[in-house]
Amino acid sequence: MASSQKRITKELAEVTSDPPVGIKVSLVDESNVHNWNVILDGPPDSPYAVCLLSHTSSSLANSKLIQGGKFKLLLVLPTEYPFKPPVINFKTRVYHPNITFDDKGSMCIGILKAEAWKPSSKILSVLTATQQLLSEPVPDDALESAIAEKFKSDRKDFNAEAKKYTKQYATGK
Repeated sequence: MASSQKRITKELAEVTSDPPVGIKVSLVDESNVHNWNVILDGPPDSPYAVCLLSHTSSSLANSKLIQGGKFKLLLVLPTEYPFKPPVINFKTRVYHPNITFDDKGSMCIGILKAEAWKPSSKILSVLTATQQLLSEPVPDDALESAIAEKFKSDRKDFNAEAKKYTKQYATGK
């Protein structure tokens, strides 16, 4: 178990000292390296970015920019890490075919599947793959079949719904 904590501590240091764009990590509790808070920015090329100009009057001088979605996630590393993959849950609701639209926010992503996970995989790869999943949903591997169907059949409506829910749940508005 000591080697697990050593590896986790090393990966945490890497992710916090040189964080990837749009990803911020902190420990839930400083005494436990197995539970991480993650703040994930909605990728700019996705409906989860939601950069809106809010007009309070007819003057642009009185307008304000509402920043894109900021999604809260909980990353839990098992004591068997790196031999078992971490578990990630979205704490912010998100309208996405690969993320359950409930309080659990469970996620389906290839890199975390038991048959795909390798002990050489790194948490940074998991985090960037999670961010990439927001840009590129995988509707054929969906947890939310109705949302996946909407994504496949009516992308414009899917994007509108994703933006609506991002604004409602992920912008603090």
